[in-house]
Amino acid sequence: MAETVTEKDSAQERKVVTPAGDPAPEVQPRSNRRFIVIGVVLLLVLGAVFFYWRSTFTEDTDDAQVDGNLYQVSSRIAGHVVKVYVEDNQQVQQGQLLVEIDPTDYQVALQQAEADLASATAQALQATTNVPITRTSVGTTVTTSASDVNATRDLVAQSEKQVEAARAKVDQQRANAQRAQDDVDRYTPLVQKDVISKQQYDAAMAAAAAAKAAVAEAEANVLAQQSAVSNAQARLAQAQAQSKQSVQNAPGQIRVEQSRAAAAQALVRQAEARVQQAKLNLSYTKIVSPTAGIVNKKNVHEGANVSAGQDLMTIVPLTDLWVTANFKETQLAHMRPCQPVTLKVDAYGGRKFSGRVTQVGGATGSMLSLFPPENATGNYVKVVQRIPVRIDFTNLSKEDQDFVLRPGLSVTPEVEVKSTDVPSSCPIPNRAGQGAQSNAGQPQAPVQDQPATGQAAPAQR
Repeated sequence: MAETVTEKDSAQERKVVTPAGDPAPEVQPRSNRRFIVIGVVLLLVLGAVFFYWRSTFTEDTDDAQVDGNLYQVSSRIAGHVVKVYVEDNQQVQQGQLLVEIDPTDYQVALQQAEADLASATAQALQATTNVPITRTSVGTTVTTSASDVNATRDLVAQSEKQVEAARAKVDQQRANAQRAQDDVDRYTPLVQKDVISKQQYDAAMAAAAAAKAAVAEAEANVLAQQSAVSNAQARLAQAQAQSKQSVQNAPGQIRVEQSRAAAAQALVRQAEARVQQAKLNLSYTKIVSPTAGIVNKKNVHEGANVSAGQDLMTIVPLTDLWVTANFKETQLAHMRPCQPVTLKVDAYGGRKFSGRVTQVGGATGSMLSLFPPENATGNYVKVVQRIPVRIDFTNLSKEDQDFVLRPGLSVTPEVEVKSTDVPSSCPIPNRAGQGAQSNAGQPQAPVQDQPATGQAAPAQR
């Protein structure tokens, strides 16, 4: 009991009283709620500052979609469809047979072209063989003409010598005739005086007459020999003209045969080209898929007649894909090619794919529209423009092994504009997926629709 009273007395002694002597109100213990509220506010502010600061590291937009080259499969020839091997929304592989056109007409055309080629080849062989034959023949003609000229020249010389001999004979006969006439002149007075007999005088007269006849014959022989010389000279002139003509015409004749041979070879090449075209036309009867993808818009069926260039179906690619993101112009201040991008596909719950910025578009979407804006007229209202940015997938073969991506799917890209992992020259797979190319600072314009003509095209990732 004593201890209890003592404790009470000590408690009363510890009571605080006011100056008026009244007991002071008891002081309640200080609460920690204020510190908790301040701490939460500080955490929120710091978190907001951190997230704002972190948001400057990336730029994103919801105005983006998957793009790809839509291959318009068309017929390169006209014909009758005998078989269609695919249906709408069917997945096909590169090089897979899609449509077959009746090849009969084109097989016949190929056989005709091959026959024409054989005929042209035979004619070319004949024309080519004629070239050395003509060269030999022309050379022989030139040699023969030269020999004729030499022979005719010798004949002229011989005829001229015969003319000289005939003239000498004329002189000789004239001398004989003069001597016979002199004998007649001497015998005339003698026969009148009966110094000589009448018989001697008659013999002298006959000798004189024979001498005159011999002179006439010799002179006629001279004329004949001169005529022979003229004929020989004419033959010489003709031989020289023929020789000259053969020499002048020889190269021309050879060139003519060479031209014929060249023309025949050209006909062979034309025939070969027709054969190649016939083979191509025959190969076009089998229309194959240019890439791996999905068949859409199929508008061909068995028994139909198709014309050249007619669209048969569209192949939507599964591998030749990229993303076109329309960023606001205010988001491009720090955006550069080769910056890493995280791509979230809306259709699959935000499934992520990796990529890199390939290029920034050359103009805004409004400038590329059908009716671009004309700001020089009317009232002007400034509108934030959007510019298309191409983003290529960097690991699509592993991230899209189930082929879920389709052109047109909405994508949310996040570009790491402050990333330090940006090489000066980054290898980015091209659209066909073959090899790599450096696209840093070298934009390439995307093509939305690319026609296909039944020939296989590379479509690897």
